[in-house]
Amino acid sequence: MTEIRTVGVCGAGTMGAGIAIVAARAGYAVVLYDTNADSLERAATQTEGFFAKSVERGKMTEADRDAALAAYTRTTKLDDLAACDAVIEAVFENLEVKRGLLAALHKVCPEHTIFASNTSTLSITEIAGGCGREDRVVGMHFCLPAQLMKLVEMSSGLNTSEAVFAAAWAFCEALGQRPVKTKDAPGFILNYFLVPFNNDVIRLIEAGVAEPADIDKAIKVGMGYKMGPCELLDLVGLDTQVLLCEAFHGVTSDPRCAAPPLLKRMVAAGHLGRKSGRGFFTYDRNAMYGA
Repeated sequence: MTEIRTVGVCGAGTMGAGIAIVAARAGYAVVLYDTNADSLERAATQTEGFFAKSVERGKMTEADRDAALAAYTRTTKLDDLAACDAVIEAVFENLEVKRGLLAALHKVCPEHTIFASNTSTLSITEIAGGCGREDRVVGMHFCLPAQLMKLVEMSSGLNTSEAVFAAAWAFCEALGQRPVKTKDAPGFILNYFLVPFNNDVIRLIEAGVAEPADIDKAIKVGMGYKMGPCELLDLVGLDTQVLLCEAFHGVTSDPRCAAPPLLKRMVAAGHLGRKSGRGFFTYDRNAMYGA
């Protein structure tokens, strides 16, 4: 199995930017790809700010920061991922988009390149289907925010080879993350609980039972969560929550997984959370969580 030295990340949104930080911090050369140049620029600004704070807090030396930034590149050209030994896709939760991306990457990347999907609800087997290297596709669902959280849900598709999964597991550990193994099942572990739970929170707000800040305070103080559900939803992106609902409800038919009306109205109004500067709370949209 070829040693992984260069890592590609597809998607410069909240999750992709965080995964790129994880890989750069671990000493890998990183190529961050997105079709939107503005998203890449924002991710670069957030990354520089995050590393600057890491140095200030003594979690990173200036030399390590400079090395990580020097090995970090961004591009709008898919061909620039041709030198990658592993590519992690973190584009939005749509099966056809993910399948199309992997098929395109198959034409660009060498045979040894491992493809990993950061999907949190979709089937790894279905995402890999027809890409041309189904045996080299694994699920690597990073826990948001990736640059702070260590958990990664690892799953194999029906055609994933055992050797590739073992290599991806070792790569995950080399990133400094803590993998757990799951089956290729809807929602894996985390979103099996979180998608309906977060929808219940939104319905509670819509019913006028409590304000977002009070719900978050109750969950954090009463249940020991580090982040409240409304804060988490804003970090994930309310538009992403809609996609998660559509994907999860489509395979489970669980009514708790259907997108609440308030969620759809907020997305229609452009209140997407941190990425737009306004969701349940307001934000500086260029600031990365934890920086």
